[in-house]
Amino acid sequence: MNPKKIILCPNPNRDRGMASTKAAEEILREIGFQTVVCSPFKDQKEGVFADYTVRPLPQELRTADLLITFGGDGTILHLAKLAALHKMPILGINMGGLGFVAELEVRELDTLRKLKEWNFETEQRMMLDVSVIRDGKQVYTNLGLNDVVIREGPISHVIHLKISSDGRHLADIAGDGVIVSTPTGSTAYSLSAGGPVVEPVAQAMVVCPICIHNMRFSSYVLSPEHVLTVELERNGRKPVYLFVDESRAFSLKADDKIMIRRSKYVTKLVRLSERSFCDIFAQKMLPGGFNDEK
Repeated sequence: MNPKKIILCPNPNRDRGMASTKAAEEILREIGFQTVVCSPFKDQKEGVFADYTVRPLPQELRTADLLITFGGDGTILHLAKLAALHKMPILGINMGGLGFVAELEVRELDTLRKLKEWNFETEQRMMLDVSVIRDGKQVYTNLGLNDVVIREGPISHVIHLKISSDGRHLADIAGDGVIVSTPTGSTAYSLSAGGPVVEPVAQAMVVCPICIHNMRFSSYVLSPEHVLTVELERNGRKPVYLFVDESRAFSLKADDKIMIRRSKYVTKLVRLSERSFCDIFAQKMLPGGFNDEK
């Protein structure tokens, strides 16, 4: 029986010199796994992966059993779509800031030994399908783990949006824009904009306005069965952009319709620690936790 293959995906801006990647590789090979190193990003500078021979990620995903990232939650978000399409579980090693999605801190690498028996649990995180309809044609599609953001351009101005749920009017927004997040994304941009914290394994969509003029509307938590439609209103030639999981901006036009729904794809996150979401949130966000550490 061939050993299971694990892809190591280090963010070279976080794991400089590949010290953490090498330490993890040593543990994984010691307990009988095959490992390969792939870049999470395209067009990386030569030499940033030390002496590793870097393999093409799409090719390795076809035959691998697990993907381990080294970086922050942004690295996981960047890889979530590709991993979901290949039904590949992800284990995140946090080398960034808060690290809500990553499972382990870099000081906990020895916990990787728990993979030996291959009986770990995975959490299935809801994702969002996003599409833009223009003149009756689909001109953009994407898949996101965290959120869909529609907001004004580099010059600050008020934008007007109409949001419908299953064809029925839900809300009118006048402000900087709107965030539609998954439970996973509820602790990201949505939380900063005043949205609620939602347990990440829940099934829901959070609609959170950004700096709105109508203070009577804060946010909605909706069933995932809904299909949301966002339309631009009375914006003239003011630039409005669409972002999915901090992806490259997509420029929207006046009559575009943005469709958002729960995806059939999920992100599978490996769980090795005993910490609950409440423990992690208290440690990293509440007074006396992560932010107060020296």
